Amino acid sequence: MYHVQFPGLGINVTLDPIAFKIGNHPIAWYGIIIATGFLLAFLYALQSCKKFRVDPDRFVDVVMVGIIFGVIGARLYYVLFDSSSQYIENPISVFYIWNGGLGIYGGIIGGLLFGSLMAKLRKLSIPAVLDLASLGFLIGQCIGRWGNFVNQEAFGTGTNLPWRMISENTDLVSAAGVHPCFLYESFWCLLGFILLHIFSRKYRRYDGQVFLLYTLWYGVGRFFIEGLRTDSLITPVIPLRVSQVVAAAAVIAAIVLLIVFRNRTVLTGCGSRKIMELNSIVDEVKPEEIEETYTDDGTSTIFDSAEQARTYMNEESETADQTESDSEDKPQDAPAADASLQDEKAGGEETKDGEAD
Repeated sequence: MYHVQFPGLGINVTLDPIAFKIGNHPIAWYGIIIATGFLLAFLYALQSCKKFRVDPDRFVDVVMVGIIFGVIGARLYYVLFDSSSQYIENPISVFYIWNGGLGIYGGIIGGLLFGSLMAKLRKLSIPAVLDLASLGFLIGQCIGRWGNFVNQEAFGTGTNLPWRMISENTDLVSAAGVHPCFLYESFWCLLGFILLHIFSRKYRRYDGQVFLLYTLWYGVGRFFIEGLRTDSLITPVIPLRVSQVVAAAAVIAAIVLLIVFRNRTVLTGCGSRKIMELNSIVDEVKPEEIEETYTDDGTSTIFDSAEQARTYMNEESETADQTESDSEDKPQDAPAADASLQDEKAGGEETKDGEAD
Protein backbone atom coordinates (compact mmCIF):
# COMPACT_ATOMS: atom_id res chain seq x y z
CA MET A 1 0.00 0.00 0.00
CA TYR A 2 1.38 3.41 -0.98
CA HIS A 3 0.32 6.84 0.23
CA VAL A 4 1.01 9.22 -2.63
CA GLN A 5 0.85 13.00 -2.42
CA PHE A 6 1.05 15.86 -4.87
CA PRO A 7 1.25 18.64 -2.26
CA GLY A 8 1.44 21.47 -4.76
CA LEU A 9 -1.81 20.28 -6.36
CA GLY A 10 -3.57 19.28 -3.16
CA ILE A 11 -3.91 15.64 -4.25
CA ASN A 12 -3.56 12.69 -1.85
CA VAL A 13 -4.26 9.09 -2.88
CA THR A 14 -3.73 5.64 -1.45
CA LEU A 15 -2.63 2.97 -3.91
CA ASP A 16 -2.79 -0.79 -3.56
CA PRO A 17 -0.74 -2.49 -6.29
CA ILE A 18 -3.04 -5.54 -6.03
CA ALA A 19 -6.41 -5.09 -7.70
CA PHE A 20 -7.99 -8.36 -6.49
CA LYS A 21 -7.25 -12.04 -5.95
CA ILE A 22 -8.41 -15.16 -7.73
CA GLY A 23 -8.02 -17.79 -5.04
CA ASN A 24 -4.50 -17.29 -3.73
CA HIS A 25 -3.31 -15.61 -6.92
CA PRO A 26 -3.10 -11.80 -6.72
CA ILE A 27 -3.95 -9.82 -9.85
CA ALA A 28 -1.85 -6.66 -10.01
CA TRP A 29 -3.05 -3.32 -11.32
CA TYR A 30 0.15 -3.13 -13.33
CA GLY A 31 -0.84 -6.09 -15.48
CA ILE A 32 -4.41 -4.84 -15.88
CA ILE A 33 -3.23 -1.41 -16.99
CA ILE A 34 -0.72 -2.86 -19.46
CA ALA A 35 -3.40 -5.16 -20.89
CA THR A 36 -5.82 -2.23 -21.20
CA GLY A 37 -3.21 -0.28 -23.12
CA PHE A 38 -2.67 -3.21 -25.49
CA LEU A 39 -6.41 -3.62 -26.03
CA LEU A 40 -7.12 0.04 -26.80
CA ALA A 41 -4.09 0.24 -29.09
CA PHE A 42 -5.28 -2.86 -30.95
CA LEU A 43 -8.85 -1.57 -31.33
CA TYR A 44 -7.63 1.76 -32.67
CA ALA A 45 -5.26 0.13 -35.16
CA LEU A 46 -7.92 -2.33 -36.31
CA GLN A 47 -10.40 0.49 -36.86
CA SER A 48 -7.75 2.39 -38.84
CA CYS A 49 -6.88 -0.49 -41.19
CA LYS A 50 -9.26 0.70 -43.90
CA LYS A 51 -7.76 4.18 -43.80
CA PHE A 52 -4.29 2.74 -44.36
CA ARG A 53 -5.53 0.19 -46.92
CA VAL A 54 -4.35 -2.77 -44.84
CA ASP A 55 -6.31 -6.03 -44.75
CA PRO A 56 -7.64 -6.20 -41.15
CA ASP A 57 -7.80 -10.01 -41.06
CA ARG A 58 -4.12 -10.32 -41.91
CA PHE A 59 -3.27 -7.43 -39.61
CA VAL A 60 -4.72 -9.32 -36.62
CA ASP A 61 -2.10 -12.03 -37.15
CA VAL A 62 0.62 -9.38 -37.13
CA VAL A 63 -0.71 -7.86 -33.91
CA MET A 64 -0.86 -11.18 -32.08
CA VAL A 65 2.74 -11.99 -32.95
CA GLY A 66 3.83 -8.42 -32.17
CA ILE A 67 2.23 -8.46 -28.71
CA ILE A 68 3.74 -11.80 -27.71
CA PHE A 69 7.26 -10.93 -28.80
CA GLY A 70 6.85 -7.35 -27.65
CA VAL A 71 6.29 -8.52 -24.07
CA ILE A 72 9.16 -10.99 -24.35
CA GLY A 73 11.44 -8.30 -25.77
CA ALA A 74 10.47 -5.80 -23.08
CA ARG A 75 11.23 -8.28 -20.32
CA LEU A 76 14.52 -9.46 -21.81
CA TYR A 77 15.62 -5.86 -22.34
CA TYR A 78 15.03 -5.08 -18.67
CA VAL A 79 16.57 -8.28 -17.33
CA LEU A 80 19.70 -8.02 -19.50
CA PHE A 81 20.49 -4.47 -18.42
CA ASP A 82 19.37 -4.73 -14.79
CA SER A 83 22.40 -4.20 -12.55
CA SER A 84 21.01 -6.02 -9.52
CA SER A 85 21.53 -9.72 -8.82
CA GLN A 86 17.86 -10.55 -8.20
CA TYR A 87 17.45 -12.53 -11.42
CA ILE A 88 20.64 -14.49 -10.79
CA GLU A 89 19.62 -15.35 -7.23
CA ASN A 90 16.03 -16.12 -8.21
CA PRO A 91 15.86 -16.98 -11.94
CA ILE A 92 12.16 -17.81 -11.84
CA SER A 93 11.44 -14.16 -11.04
CA VAL A 94 12.25 -13.37 -14.67
CA PHE A 95 8.67 -14.42 -15.43
CA TYR A 96 7.09 -12.20 -12.75
CA ILE A 97 6.26 -9.39 -15.14
CA TRP A 98 3.27 -8.31 -13.03
CA ASN A 99 5.76 -6.97 -10.50
CA GLY A 100 7.11 -4.51 -13.06
CA GLY A 101 10.37 -4.56 -14.95
CA LEU A 102 9.58 -4.03 -18.63
CA GLY A 103 11.86 -2.03 -20.91
CA ILE A 104 9.67 -0.20 -23.42
CA TYR A 105 12.39 -0.04 -26.06
CA GLY A 106 12.83 -3.79 -25.81
CA GLY A 107 9.11 -4.17 -26.36
CA ILE A 108 9.18 -1.89 -29.39
CA ILE A 109 12.17 -3.68 -30.91
CA GLY A 110 10.76 -7.16 -30.28
CA GLY A 111 7.27 -6.27 -31.45
CA LEU A 112 8.46 -4.51 -34.60
CA LEU A 113 10.99 -7.18 -35.55
CA PHE A 114 8.68 -10.17 -35.33
CA GLY A 115 5.59 -8.19 -36.32
CA SER A 116 7.33 -7.10 -39.52
CA LEU A 117 8.33 -10.69 -40.20
CA MET A 118 4.71 -11.78 -39.88
CA ALA A 119 3.59 -8.88 -42.08
CA LYS A 120 5.96 -10.11 -44.78
CA LEU A 121 4.68 -13.67 -44.44
CA ARG A 122 1.10 -12.41 -44.67
CA LYS A 123 2.02 -10.26 -47.70
CA LEU A 124 1.23 -6.92 -46.08
CA SER A 125 2.99 -3.64 -46.76
CA ILE A 126 5.50 -3.44 -43.90
CA PRO A 127 5.82 0.40 -43.95
CA ALA A 128 2.02 0.78 -43.82
CA VAL A 129 1.86 -1.68 -40.92
CA LEU A 130 4.60 0.27 -39.12
CA ASP A 131 2.54 3.45 -39.46
CA LEU A 132 -0.43 1.73 -37.87
CA ALA A 133 1.72 0.17 -35.15
CA SER A 134 3.38 3.46 -34.19
CA LEU A 135 0.02 5.09 -33.47
CA GLY A 136 -0.96 2.06 -31.42
CA PHE A 137 2.35 2.24 -29.53
CA LEU A 138 1.59 5.78 -28.40
CA ILE A 139 -1.78 4.72 -27.01
CA GLY A 140 -0.26 1.75 -25.21
CA GLN A 141 2.63 3.78 -23.82
CA CYS A 142 0.36 6.59 -22.67
CA ILE A 143 -1.80 4.19 -20.67
CA GLY A 144 0.93 1.77 -19.65
CA ARG A 145 2.94 4.40 -17.79
CA TRP A 146 0.18 4.59 -15.19
CA GLY A 147 1.16 1.07 -14.22
CA ASN A 148 4.46 2.60 -13.08
CA PHE A 149 2.48 5.06 -10.99
CA VAL A 150 0.58 2.28 -9.21
CA ASN A 151 3.86 0.46 -8.53
CA GLN A 152 5.51 3.76 -7.53
CA GLU A 153 8.44 3.34 -9.89
CA ALA A 154 9.97 5.22 -12.82
CA PHE A 155 10.10 8.51 -10.91
CA GLY A 156 12.82 11.13 -11.12
CA THR A 157 15.15 13.28 -9.07
CA GLY A 158 14.11 15.74 -6.40
CA THR A 159 12.23 18.90 -7.34
CA ASN A 160 10.16 21.72 -5.81
CA LEU A 161 7.81 22.07 -8.77
CA PRO A 162 4.09 22.32 -7.96
CA TRP A 163 3.41 18.85 -9.41
CA ARG A 164 6.16 17.11 -7.42
CA MET A 165 5.25 13.68 -6.04
CA ILE A 166 5.85 12.27 -2.56
CA SER A 167 5.43 8.66 -1.40
CA GLU A 168 7.16 6.03 0.71
CA ASN A 169 9.34 5.05 -2.25
CA THR A 170 10.43 8.59 -3.08
CA ASP A 171 11.65 9.47 0.42
CA LEU A 172 15.00 7.85 -0.32
CA VAL A 173 15.51 10.30 -3.18
CA SER A 174 14.02 13.49 -1.76
CA ALA A 175 11.69 14.14 1.13
CA ALA A 176 10.46 17.30 -0.60
CA GLY A 177 9.20 15.43 -3.68
CA VAL A 178 10.39 14.08 -7.02
CA HIS A 179 9.64 14.44 -10.71
CA PRO A 180 6.68 12.19 -11.68
CA CYS A 181 8.46 10.95 -14.80
CA PHE A 182 5.74 8.43 -15.55
CA LEU A 183 3.33 11.38 -15.87
CA TYR A 184 5.68 13.30 -18.17
CA GLU A 185 6.01 10.37 -20.54
CA SER A 186 2.29 9.59 -20.46
CA PHE A 187 1.40 13.17 -21.45
CA TRP A 188 4.18 13.25 -24.06
CA CYS A 189 2.80 10.10 -25.69
CA LEU A 190 -0.77 11.44 -25.53
CA LEU A 191 0.26 14.66 -27.26
CA GLY A 192 2.26 12.68 -29.82
CA PHE A 193 -0.73 10.47 -30.57
CA ILE A 194 -3.04 13.45 -31.13
CA LEU A 195 -0.57 15.15 -33.46
CA LEU A 196 0.32 12.03 -35.45
CA HIS A 197 -3.31 10.95 -35.69
CA ILE A 198 -4.16 14.27 -37.33
CA PHE A 199 -1.04 14.08 -39.51
CA SER A 200 -1.85 10.56 -40.70
CA ARG A 201 -5.33 11.67 -41.78
CA LYS A 202 -4.40 14.90 -43.54
CA TYR A 203 -0.72 15.11 -44.43
CA ARG A 204 0.77 11.61 -44.73
CA ARG A 205 2.65 11.42 -48.03
CA TYR A 206 4.15 7.93 -48.02
CA ASP A 207 4.01 4.65 -46.13
CA GLY A 208 6.40 4.66 -43.18
CA GLN A 209 6.34 8.44 -42.69
CA VAL A 210 4.21 8.27 -39.54
CA PHE A 211 6.50 5.61 -38.09
CA LEU A 212 9.58 7.77 -38.68
CA LEU A 213 7.87 10.75 -37.04
CA TYR A 214 6.88 8.55 -34.11
CA THR A 215 10.47 7.38 -33.74
CA LEU A 216 11.64 10.99 -33.74
CA TRP A 217 8.93 12.25 -31.38
CA TYR A 218 9.20 9.51 -28.79
CA GLY A 219 12.99 9.42 -28.96
CA VAL A 220 13.33 13.14 -28.19
CA GLY A 221 10.91 12.96 -25.27
CA ARG A 222 12.39 9.78 -23.86
CA PHE A 223 15.94 11.12 -24.04
CA PHE A 224 15.17 14.10 -21.81
CA ILE A 225 12.75 12.33 -19.47
CA GLU A 226 15.22 9.49 -18.96
CA GLY A 227 17.78 12.06 -17.84
CA LEU A 228 15.55 12.85 -14.84
CA ARG A 229 15.01 9.27 -13.70
CA THR A 230 16.81 7.62 -10.81
CA ASP A 231 16.18 4.00 -11.80
CA SER A 232 17.62 3.99 -15.31
CA LEU A 233 19.22 0.88 -16.75
CA ILE A 234 22.96 1.45 -17.32
CA THR A 235 25.11 -0.01 -20.08
CA PRO A 236 27.58 -2.58 -18.68
CA VAL A 237 30.66 -1.23 -20.50
CA ILE A 238 30.27 2.54 -20.35
CA PRO A 239 28.20 4.24 -17.61
CA LEU A 240 25.51 5.52 -19.96
CA ARG A 241 21.75 5.25 -19.65
CA VAL A 242 20.63 2.52 -22.03
CA SER A 243 17.39 4.25 -23.02
CA GLN A 244 19.20 7.50 -23.79
CA VAL A 245 21.64 5.70 -26.06
CA VAL A 246 18.82 3.92 -27.90
CA ALA A 247 16.74 7.11 -28.07
CA ALA A 248 19.62 9.14 -29.51
CA ALA A 249 20.34 6.49 -32.15
CA ALA A 250 16.64 6.29 -33.05
CA VAL A 251 16.30 10.06 -33.40
CA ILE A 252 19.37 10.32 -35.65
CA ALA A 253 18.17 7.45 -37.84
CA ALA A 254 14.67 8.96 -38.11
CA ILE A 255 15.99 12.38 -39.11
CA VAL A 256 18.27 10.89 -41.77
CA LEU A 257 15.46 8.80 -43.28
CA LEU A 258 12.99 11.69 -43.21
CA ILE A 259 15.50 13.74 -45.20
CA VAL A 260 16.20 10.90 -47.63
CA PHE A 261 12.48 10.35 -48.26
CA ARG A 262 11.49 14.04 -48.22
CA ASN A 263 10.29 13.95 -51.86
CA ARG A 264 8.61 10.59 -51.67
CA THR A 265 4.86 10.35 -52.44
CA VAL A 266 4.24 6.61 -52.71
CA LEU A 267 1.30 5.22 -50.77
CA THR A 268 -0.29 1.80 -50.86
CA GLY A 269 -2.94 3.27 -48.64
CA CYS A 270 -4.30 6.75 -48.24
CA GLY A 271 -3.46 9.71 -46.08
CA SER A 272 -4.57 13.24 -46.78
CA ARG A 273 -7.29 14.12 -49.25
CA LYS A 274 -4.75 15.85 -51.48
CA ILE A 275 -2.73 12.67 -51.64
CA MET A 276 -5.95 10.75 -52.15
CA GLU A 277 -6.55 12.72 -55.33
CA LEU A 278 -3.03 12.04 -56.58
CA ASN A 279 -2.29 8.52 -55.55
CA SER A 280 -5.15 6.08 -55.21
CA ILE A 281 -7.94 7.44 -53.23
CA VAL A 282 -11.24 6.34 -54.56
CA ASP A 283 -13.17 8.46 -52.07
CA GLU A 284 -12.26 11.61 -53.99
CA VAL A 285 -12.63 10.15 -57.49
CA LYS A 286 -15.79 8.08 -57.95
CA PRO A 287 -16.43 6.04 -54.82
CA GLU A 288 -19.76 4.75 -56.11
CA GLU A 289 -18.14 3.26 -59.21
CA ILE A 290 -15.01 1.68 -57.72
CA GLU A 291 -15.19 -1.46 -55.60
CA GLU A 292 -12.40 -1.70 -53.03
CA THR A 293 -10.40 -4.91 -53.37
CA TYR A 294 -7.31 -6.22 -51.61
CA THR A 295 -4.32 -7.12 -53.71
CA ASP A 296 -1.93 -10.02 -53.13
CA ASP A 297 0.29 -7.87 -50.94
CA GLY A 298 -2.59 -7.17 -48.58
CA THR A 299 -3.14 -3.57 -49.61
CA SER A 300 -5.85 -1.88 -51.59
CA THR A 301 -4.82 0.59 -54.23
CA ILE A 302 -5.93 1.80 -57.63
CA PHE A 303 -2.79 3.45 -58.95
CA ASP A 304 0.84 2.37 -58.86
CA SER A 305 2.19 5.91 -58.87
CA ALA A 306 1.19 9.52 -58.51
CA GLU A 307 1.87 10.06 -62.22
CA GLN A 308 -0.55 7.31 -63.14
CA ALA A 309 -3.15 8.88 -60.86
CA ARG A 310 -2.67 12.29 -62.48
CA THR A 311 -3.06 10.75 -65.95
CA TYR A 312 -6.27 9.05 -64.87
CA MET A 313 -7.65 12.24 -63.37
CA ASN A 314 -6.78 14.24 -66.50
CA GLU A 315 -8.56 11.68 -68.66
CA GLU A 316 -11.57 11.82 -66.37
CA SER A 317 -11.56 15.61 -66.59
CA GLU A 318 -11.34 15.56 -70.39
CA THR A 319 -14.19 13.05 -70.58
CA ALA A 320 -16.32 15.21 -68.33
CA ASP A 321 -15.56 18.31 -70.42
CA GLN A 322 -16.41 16.46 -73.64
CA THR A 323 -19.70 15.23 -72.17
CA GLU A 324 -20.58 18.74 -71.07
CA SER A 325 -19.68 20.10 -74.52
CA ASP A 326 -21.88 17.52 -76.26
CA SER A 327 -24.79 18.34 -74.00
CA GLU A 328 -24.43 22.03 -74.87
CA ASP A 329 -24.38 21.26 -78.63
CA LYS A 330 -27.59 19.27 -78.66
CA PRO A 331 -30.00 22.16 -77.91
CA GLN A 332 -28.40 24.16 -80.76
CA ASP A 333 -28.93 21.33 -83.29
CA ALA A 334 -32.58 20.88 -82.39
CA PRO A 335 -33.88 24.16 -83.89
CA ALA A 336 -32.02 23.45 -87.14
CA ALA A 337 -33.60 20.03 -87.34
CA ASP A 338 -37.04 21.49 -86.64
CA ALA A 339 -36.54 24.11 -89.36
CA SER A 340 -35.56 21.40 -91.85
CA LEU A 341 -38.70 19.43 -91.05
CA GLN A 342 -40.82 22.54 -91.45
CA ASP A 343 -39.24 23.25 -94.86
CA GLU A 344 -39.90 19.71 -96.02
CA LYS A 345 -43.49 19.95 -94.82
CA ALA A 346 -43.97 23.30 -96.54
CA GLY A 347 -42.47 21.91 -99.75
CA GLY A 348 -44.85 18.99 -99.62
CA GLU A 349 -47.84 21.27 -99.22
CA GLU A 350 -46.73 23.40 -102.19
CA THR A 351 -46.48 20.29 -104.36
CA LYS A 352 -49.97 19.26 -103.41
CA ASP A 353 -51.29 22.77 -104.19
CA GLY A 354 -49.55 22.64 -107.58
CA GLU A 355 -51.18 19.35 -108.40
CA ALA A 356 -54.53 20.72 -107.36
CA ASP A 357 -54.16 23.73 -109.67
